[in-house]
Amino acid sequence: MAVGDTLQGVDDSARFRTRSDLCADLVLLGIRPGDTVMAHAALSRVGRMLNGPDALIAALLDATSPGGTVLAYTDWDARYDELLEPDGRVAQPWRAHVPPFDAAAARAARDYGALPEFLRTWPGARRSGNPGASVAALGGQADWITADHPLDYGYGEGSPLAKLVAAGGRVLMVGAPLDTMTLLHHAEHLARIPGKRVTRYEVPFATGTGTVDWRMTEEFDTRDPVVAGLDEDYFATIVTAFLAAGHGSQGMVGAAPSVLVDASAITAFAVDWLEARVT
Repeated sequence: MAVGDTLQGVDDSARFRTRSDLCADLVLLGIRPGDTVMAHAALSRVGRMLNGPDALIAALLDATSPGGTVLAYTDWDARYDELLEPDGRVAQPWRAHVPPFDAAAARAARDYGALPEFLRTWPGARRSGNPGASVAALGGQADWITADHPLDYGYGEGSPLAKLVAAGGRVLMVGAPLDTMTLLHHAEHLARIPGKRVTRYEVPFATGTGTVDWRMTEEFDTRDPVVAGLDEDYFATIVTAFLAAGHGSQGMVGAAPSVLVDASAITAFAVDWLEARVT
């Protein structure tokens, strides 16, 4: 019996969830030892966690052990988009002031909640080297997942997302909006559709000598739908249709409605969905 189950007369939204409570929920949802899981979470929806976000990360590690791997999409907290010139380069007066990307130190983007930064800074975590598409990972396949991340088209072949699919991995949404499922950017990359938006922008990289290496990068644009005419939240439409077709599992993790899907299956579903609707 989980600790929380022993508390009588306590409002469910107010009581603490322990690491073991959350692990039990994850196992009930379908996570198994050895799984490779990419997690997205709206932590406030989980409820009060004893030890905060670390409790959920520890529960994920418990549920996937032995041999499992836990991932989170980190991006990076650069916030210099407004300084880019029309050709994607950083305006000269600002170049000396934009902190370079260092995979070991650059903060995860704040747009995706607290979980990515907590996971990135967990002892033993690894972080891939493409700034905007970067992923942090813990566990048995963390080194492989994060190694050799292409600097161009970082959601495509050779990316952590492609490796998640190749590993038979899964995607977990703990209270997170369905349109935040990062893996579907990999489907956008794979889909054979015309008119994909491409973005090119300059990134400063930290070097071992203390200098900065500026590099132009190229990517299908992930800030908006990859082609014109798609709804802003069309990822949620895809995930909802996937679940309605009887795929994946749904349940509660703490107080958060949660979803667990197979990475390969939903990628293939999303590619088919895009190719059927975009001509």
